[in-house]
Amino acid sequence: MTQNIIEILDGGLLTTIQDTGRYGFQKFGIPVSGAMDIQSLKYANKLLDNPLNAACLEITIIGPKIEFLDDTFISITGANISPKLNDKPAEMWQSIKIKKGDILEFKELLDGMRAYIAFAGGIDVEKVMDSRSTYLQGSFGGFKGKKLDTGDIIKSFNKNNPNDMHLRKYPPLEYGHEHEINIILGPQNDYFPAESISTLLNSEYKISLESDRMGYRLDGPPITHIDSPDIISDGTANGSIQIPGDGIPIILLADRGTTGGYTKIATVISSDLPKLGQALPGDILKFKVITIEEATKFIKSQDQALESYQEFANKYENKIFNIDIDGEFIEINDNIENLYTSTDKLPPPIITKSIKAQTILPKSELKFDFEIEISRKELIDEN
Repeated sequence: MTQNIIEILDGGLLTTIQDTGRYGFQKFGIPVSGAMDIQSLKYANKLLDNPLNAACLEITIIGPKIEFLDDTFISITGANISPKLNDKPAEMWQSIKIKKGDILEFKELLDGMRAYIAFAGGIDVEKVMDSRSTYLQGSFGGFKGKKLDTGDIIKSFNKNNPNDMHLRKYPPLEYGHEHEINIILGPQNDYFPAESISTLLNSEYKISLESDRMGYRLDGPPITHIDSPDIISDGTANGSIQIPGDGIPIILLADRGTTGGYTKIATVISSDLPKLGQALPGDILKFKVITIEEATKFIKSQDQALESYQEFANKYENKIFNIDIDGEFIEINDNIENLYTSTDKLPPPIITKSIKAQTILPKSELKFDFEIEISRKELIDEN
């Protein structure tokens, strides 16, 4: 079963539906597409116990404004675009409980380039060639083959027993503006003199404004060929570094053409593609050659990181907490509809003046460090 889950009030700069990609159709000229930062998409899904390839929203630089049409859980990962839920900061890299009528919007871009929103159960749009990813150049996949606009209504799959969800969080990732990118030389590195390989590895390259989901064109020292830049067209990979006749590198990415007729000096390892997905025009790239064995270790390490989440509440259920205030105990019966992440979500009779810190311990034991004032005299007689 599915449900209408969100209405787009403002689509932002470029908000599309993406999953992990469309495989098996490159021989027909259909690119893989999928999330530019697949790792952040997987993190978002893992936080909600979705399949890792479940469809999410991919948000680029300027985020959308959305209204929730039903209760659900979401998670937000990837770039920090200052998400706000009902005009208050929304936590990233953790499960968030959502109520019907809540409004989520994004403000200032602080770090990275693309954010991902996952919904409990995953987004429900029709699969095209075994994927829900949007391919904009082909106008298919995702929601009607296009970016999301005002008035679009998106469905999600119903999550069985959402109140039994395990709530999770990850340490947030930071991206910055300088990126070391690991590469493996080839497949046509023998078309370049040793000096050109040295130039690639010992220079800084800046991502130009001529960059999108198809590829990043780089500004920096040109790479010279031994002879011609042309080859008989062959297949391209996500992360292929193509060197056309002008010698300026182009990194081919998710929506790239499936074949190309220019030499490819190297290929970015798959575990570093998420770095590129979060790199902005103007960011600096430095390339480093590694072996296939080293690349395999990076992939394994990345997969293991998906299991590094912290479970901060076993499940939503009724619990009772006692808070000691100068020797007086106040009992709070919390139906755990809320996690204590903002002052309006503390149950009466407590009103917080300022929450200094919060630690959530295993087995639903919660420890708070905050200043409070008493708002109901029947609980503590101030006389």
